[in-house]
Amino acid sequence: MQEDPMKSLTRGQFLGAAAGTVGAGFLAGCEGGPGVVLRTDASDATTADMIAHGRVIHTMDDANATAESLAVKDGRFMAVGSRGDIDALRGAGTRVFDHGDAVITPGFIDAHTHPAGAGVRELKDVNVDVRSIAEIKELMAARARETPPGEWIRGFKYDDTKLAEGRPLNRLDLDEALPDHPAVVGHRGGHTSVYNSRAFALAGVTAETPDPQGGRFYREDGELTGLVAERANYVFSGLIPSTHTDDDRRAGVKLITELMAQAGLTSFHDAGTSSNSVEAYSAAYRNGELSCRVYMMMRGPYEELRPAGVSTGFGDEWLRVGGVKYGADGSASERTMRMSTPYVGRPDDYGLLTMTREAIHDVVEVAHRSGWQVGIHANGDVTIGMVLDAYERVQELWPRPDPRHRIEHCSLVNPDLLARIKAAGVVPTPFYTYAHYHGNKWVEYGPEKMEWMFAHRADCQRPESRQEIG
Repeated sequence: MQEDPMKSLTRGQFLGAAAGTVGAGFLAGCEGGPGVVLRTDASDATTADMIAHGRVIHTMDDANATAESLAVKDGRFMAVGSRGDIDALRGAGTRVFDHGDAVITPGFIDAHTHPAGAGVRELKDVNVDVRSIAEIKELMAARARETPPGEWIRGFKYDDTKLAEGRPLNRLDLDEALPDHPAVVGHRGGHTSVYNSRAFALAGVTAETPDPQGGRFYREDGELTGLVAERANYVFSGLIPSTHTDDDRRAGVKLITELMAQAGLTSFHDAGTSSNSVEAYSAAYRNGELSCRVYMMMRGPYEELRPAGVSTGFGDEWLRVGGVKYGADGSASERTMRMSTPYVGRPDDYGLLTMTREAIHDVVEVAHRSGWQVGIHANGDVTIGMVLDAYERVQELWPRPDPRHRIEHCSLVNPDLLARIKAAGVVPTPFYTYAHYHGNKWVEYGPEKMEWMFAHRADCQRPESRQEIG
């Protein structure tokens, strides 16, 4: 008797078990017609563990682009083909799922995300993804009423251009809502935060405090606005106690990977994996709570892993060491990325560099020569050029076959940069969602830069700068 797929297998579980491993390489060699194509080591078995039917299955293989059904054995594809051919692989223990008119696709891979932190924040901090300052203040104040005076209140997912008041959140707003607590509200882009006066006092920051290298305390009429960018946030880091336990972090990983799987994401690249995140992923994996495969782009653990001889590729299909991750400039969404021309209306503001040219060259050389992939956050055209300089240099001096070094975000390009990216075999990882979430901010970049921001069509189609993203 055929099982009810809605009762026995969720969409996320189905994608995770099967479609997540589809790829042009995996099904390469399929040839013509609707017949069965046996491909994997599981193909010597006579029956499948699982069969799925749909109106159309997209295989991502040009020779056999679509099918009606697929069969899975031991977590790997056994065959794709017509419904009749695949049903021939059905045995007494085979689970069968008929998805009717549904279209089945390969699982999606998010090539740049920060899920471990996002998961625990959803569980423990204050989500202020709302559309007014008044709502932000009420949400933060509500948490304060449950929290002893003097303890930190943390909000996240604030967006400065989505508020009914038509202005950004500031220090005085938080002072009014939280007079007895130090508080911080993080921007959804992850590079700026707004603090209240109690927080600044604890950090010893005043309007006269100089901006640190690679960071900024924003001021207006000689007073702190509350907005803090990039490395200036570091002065608060030691003051905000971590209230997230190991169990919290593991629960966060469980939650966020379930949500990702429900959306069809079966793998992701954690772009900046901390030691705590590695522990959380490992614990979730051991407990069967990890719903997606993880490619860990290391930050803190890198300094211990590299001397031990570990490099990119270490691990298994569920938890794998990826590259090492660095950040060289600011954010497109928060208007802090480093550019060759200034922001509209701010003639002296070209954005922020968070690494020097020398530092970029040093870290790239060490990682490249140690067999690591390197991923450097670079949004602005100036920063992208600096990162390309370093990648081109190491590949010329110490060539490696296809090191696949990456430019994270790669937001503001031009024809010359695109041509260099292609020639160097560098992988850009731009955000396709940024125009949706942050397009209203582009006015601060001006029309000329807007033409080359997130220029995905140019990236993929220009003959002199074609670059596959993967």
